[in-house]
Amino acid sequence: MNGPLDSDLSASAEETDAAGHKGTSALPLAGVRVLDISQVMAGPFASMLLGDLGADVIKIEPPGAGDQTRGAMGFKMKGSDSLGFLNLNRNKRSVALNLKTDAGREIFYKLVETADIVIENYRPGVMQRLRCDYETLRQINPRLIYASISGFGQTGPWASRPGFDLMAQAMSGIMSVTGHPGGPPAKGVPVADIGCGLFTIYAVLAAYIGQQQSGKGQYIDASLFDAALAFSVWDVADYWGTGAVPTALGTANRMSAPYQAVRAKDGYFVMGAPNQKLWQLLCETLDRKDLLEDPRFKDISTRLANRVALIEDLEKSFATKTSEEWVEVLLAVGIPAGPIHTYPEAFESAHGRHREMRLEIDHPIEGKVPNIGFPVKLNGTPQQVRRHPPLLGEHTEAILTELGVDAATVQELKARGAFAA
Repeated sequence: MNGPLDSDLSASAEETDAAGHKGTSALPLAGVRVLDISQVMAGPFASMLLGDLGADVIKIEPPGAGDQTRGAMGFKMKGSDSLGFLNLNRNKRSVALNLKTDAGREIFYKLVETADIVIENYRPGVMQRLRCDYETLRQINPRLIYASISGFGQTGPWASRPGFDLMAQAMSGIMSVTGHPGGPPAKGVPVADIGCGLFTIYAVLAAYIGQQQSGKGQYIDASLFDAALAFSVWDVADYWGTGAVPTALGTANRMSAPYQAVRAKDGYFVMGAPNQKLWQLLCETLDRKDLLEDPRFKDISTRLANRVALIEDLEKSFATKTSEEWVEVLLAVGIPAGPIHTYPEAFESAHGRHREMRLEIDHPIEGKVPNIGFPVKLNGTPQQVRRHPPLLGEHTEAILTELGVDAATVQELKARGAFAA
């Protein structure tokens, strides 16, 4: 770390955190400072996870409306911030800076001197125009790790296009294989956004480890398009192997059958018998010796080739019991199966509660705010919710004070339009 931190950031996790948990030791990224100049999802998600691990994440927001998701993403509670924003920005402090002004950049450059990591997700070229790009900032801090997230990357024919998760899923091929055969394109959760955030974190942490050894920072170019393609392993492998262009399969698996949602007496459940041993066990469990003897289903390749007929035959047997009954029967003999849950059912299940996948964070305006829990568990240095999602510009003057800026200069910078009054 190159500069001062809040005193609480090096504290032991033995203290109770904002979600009521107790840890056992210092958080692994305590002492690391992240400047988050990103908005909406991929960048804020990445910086939030770094904050969960102890990093001092300072969210740099434009004065006025701040991060676009404060007012534009879903249900609003008592205040002006959306619940979408509140689920992407815990463990951060907010500074409202106008980077279009010399005064705003003065403050930002002071922060860069103290930072380890910068994450931004503006369209390529914007940061250069603001004089906040990597080449500029590395002159201030040669150890800086700078990650740019964009729709299509910093180079290439599509680099200047506006990029959102929807476009990345469509243009990467993902939407050509989602949905059901013959149906319209479909989109589920924002896998390009979230995936790009995760890939960015892995690159940032790898670069940080390298920086500890070499003393040198580096630039990271992450894109939603690349992330979406990276998730397409099975489909792309099948295409490269067979030459056949992948198409939508509903819930089915391109590499194995049966492995999908199937209809029971009262609705659907999911099950999988992706290898020969489980296939034989499934036929025995269903008392369907005829399926074992059917040449159309003798091995994985023939079952894939005859998937439609296979599922039709299996559903004749599954129609005799409810989905809940079949899940119980299949699990009892060792065949993977499960119900299709709604989100409330997933979060409120005994397992979801045990895994603590729903947190409540104390917020100064909203009171108790629900948040998605930590997606991985660290045993020795468990993550913590140390800070509520910040109010816009909540920490601007406090952070300026940390940087050694006196009260008179703070007022002068405010008068020059560096940040909102």
